[in-house]
Amino acid sequence: MARRKIREFNSKKLLAKYLEIVSNGKVKYNGKCAQISPNTDMEALLKENSWLAETSLVVKPDMLFGKRGANKLVLLDGTWNDAKAFIKEKMGQDIEIGKAKGAITHFIVEPFVKHTEEHYLSITPGRNEDTINFSPAGGVAIEENWDKVITFQVPTEAELSAKEIEEKLPGNIPAEQKIKTAEFIEAVYKVFKELDFTLLEFNPFTYDADGNPFPLDARGELDDTAAYKSEKKWGDIEFPRPFGRKLYPEEQFISDLDSKSGASLKLTILNPEGRIWTMVAGGGASVIYADTIVDLGMEAELANYGEYSGNPNTEETYLYAKTILDLATRNEDGKPRALIIGGGIANFTDVAKTFKGIIQALREYKDKMKKAGVRIYVRRGGPNYQKGLALMRALGEELGIPIEVYGPETHMTKIVPLAMEYVKGA
Repeated sequence: MARRKIREFNSKKLLAKYLEIVSNGKVKYNGKCAQISPNTDMEALLKENSWLAETSLVVKPDMLFGKRGANKLVLLDGTWNDAKAFIKEKMGQDIEIGKAKGAITHFIVEPFVKHTEEHYLSITPGRNEDTINFSPAGGVAIEENWDKVITFQVPTEAELSAKEIEEKLPGNIPAEQKIKTAEFIEAVYKVFKELDFTLLEFNPFTYDADGNPFPLDARGELDDTAAYKSEKKWGDIEFPRPFGRKLYPEEQFISDLDSKSGASLKLTILNPEGRIWTMVAGGGASVIYADTIVDLGMEAELANYGEYSGNPNTEETYLYAKTILDLATRNEDGKPRALIIGGGIANFTDVAKTFKGIIQALREYKDKMKKAGVRIYVRRGGPNYQKGLALMRALGEELGIPIEVYGPETHMTKIVPLAMEYVKGA
C-alpha cells in the first residue's frame, strides 16, 4: 500500500460523486467547491460557478498542510471580491509550516456554512481491520479532547451498518441527528473502501441547514498501488508533492521517462545522504521493502523510494538504474552503502531482460561503486529469473564488487537485514 495525499478539493469532489451512489441516494453532499491555481482564469471560473458571487465564501490554501486557521490563512464569510483579494495577497507567498517552507499555489473556495457544532471523523486501514474514530468534540481542539473520541474496528472484509454505528454514538446526540450521522459514517466508510482510500478525515464536519452532515475540512489519501482497479473512479486526479518538497532533477528525469513508457518507473529521493538505496521491481514490493527498512530501525538511512515494473525494456531499466547509481555514489564521506535490487516473483516481467539494463549501468559505475564502498544484494524471481541471477553472479566476479544473489527460495525481504548489517558494521 502506497499512501498518496490528494488535495481537499479532490477529496470533496469524490465524496460528492460517490456518497449518493453507495447510499442509494440516502446520503447527499453537493461538494460545491472551486479550485484556484496561478493559471486560473477568475472570470471564466465565475461563469462556470455562478454561486461564487451569490453566497458567502470560505477560502483556504489547498496545499496538504493543516493548521491553516492558526496561521491566519483562512478567509471566512467573505464575498467573491473578498476572496479574490485574499487569494491575490496570498498566492505565491512563501510561508513556513513546521519544518516545511514553500509557496502557496492552490486554494479551495467553498460556500460558508454557519454552524455551532463541530464533530470529528477519521477512517484508517489496518492489516486485518479498519479503524473508525468519531468525536462530538471536533475542531482545532481535537487533540485536547481525544478522551471523547469513540473508536471502533471493522474487520477488513466485513460490512458496517448504520444501525451498528448508531448504537455506538454518544447518547447526548439528538435522535434524528444520530440517525443521519450514522448513515453518513456508513456511506463514508463504503466510499473509503470502494475508492481505495488510505485515509479519510473530517475535522470538523457539521450539519447544513437541512440537518445533513457536511464536511468543513477534509483530508484524503489514496492507495496508488490500487490504480489498476480504481483510477477510472478517481478520474483525472493529481498527487501533489508534500508541501515544501522540491523536485530533484533526477526525480523529474524519471517522471519524464515514465510518461513516455508503457511501463511504470517511479523515484522519490528521501535522503540523498542515506546509505541504503533500493532498486525494486513492483509497486507492492517497493512498499514492502521500504516498510521493512523502517520497521528494522533504519529509516534515517533509507535514501529513496521507487519502483520499476510493467516489463520495462532494457534501455528503460538502464536509464533507471544509472540514475540511482549516480545518486548513490556521489557522497564521498567514506561511509559504505548498500544497494538492494529486490522484488517479488514477477508474473510477466522478463527478469533476465530487465537485469541486462541494470548490469549495463553497474558496469559503467564500477569504479564509483568501489570508491563509495557499495555492496549489492539481489533477490528476484519470475520468468527467466535463473538466467538473470546467473548474470548477476558473474557480474560480481567480473567487477570485483560484492554481489549477494538470492532467488525465490529466499524470503523477499531477507536481503534487507543483510544490507543493514553491512551498513552498520562497516
